[in-house]
Amino acid sequence: MKNDFGKYTREIVSDIPFDSNDSEYQKCKEKVPQFTGQAIYVYSFVKNRMLYAHGWDKMLGYKDEEITLLKLIRLTSERHSNFSNEFTDKALQYIKNIKVDLHKYSFTIELEKIHKNGEIIPLFSRAGIHKSKNGTILEIIGISERIHSRKLGNIMQYAAFGPITSLFEESLNEQLFNELGISRKEKEALELAAKGYAFKEIANKLKVSQSAIEKRIIPLYKRFNVKSLPHLISFAHDNHIL
Repeated sequence: MKNDFGKYTREIVSDIPFDSNDSEYQKCKEKVPQFTGQAIYVYSFVKNRMLYAHGWDKMLGYKDEEITLLKLIRLTSERHSNFSNEFTDKALQYIKNIKVDLHKYSFTIELEKIHKNGEIIPLFSRAGIHKSKNGTILEIIGISERIHSRKLGNIMQYAAFGPITSLFEESLNEQLFNELGISRKEKEALELAAKGYAFKEIANKLKVSQSAIEKRIIPLYKRFNVKSLPHLISFAHDNHIL
């Protein structure tokens, strides 16, 4: 199964940049918010190319008209590329099967990108549905900003947001290269454990069952090859998770 990761993305996204003469580009330029320190893209599955890109020169050294979705995927650093490619693949496959409230779904990931000059740039990236019709995704939007507050380790941090996302995160945990990733919910529970709270106390704070907390923390022992909770917490600090 792992040999198929990335294949789905390669089949449905292109290496074609936006067309500045396209009316859709002009609409995005007028309507998509532009904030200092952020780089943005809008990709169309209907036209099978970028509709819009802005801010990538300052972010990664490439002109906006050079940016394609496949280029952005390829610019991921070597140590993060496997997980990032698989994450993108699974997110696209998962969201394809969602037919209602598509605008409520988004995915975030922290990862390293390679600047045109070779510098490694740590980014926080969010992707969501920009436009859909009758349960079909027409366009996605991605927004990235540089992480200045801390370093990124080998363990990639991700999150899924939307009415039904627990199955997506469970699927990632079971099928991806698990030693490389930790979900938002897992990190949330681990942060409280690192502060000294017992599993029952964590469950009360997060308003879930104690077994739900156990399912978030205990599997991390095997995933990160640690023997105890203190060892796990130490590992998390060493890898810039906490």
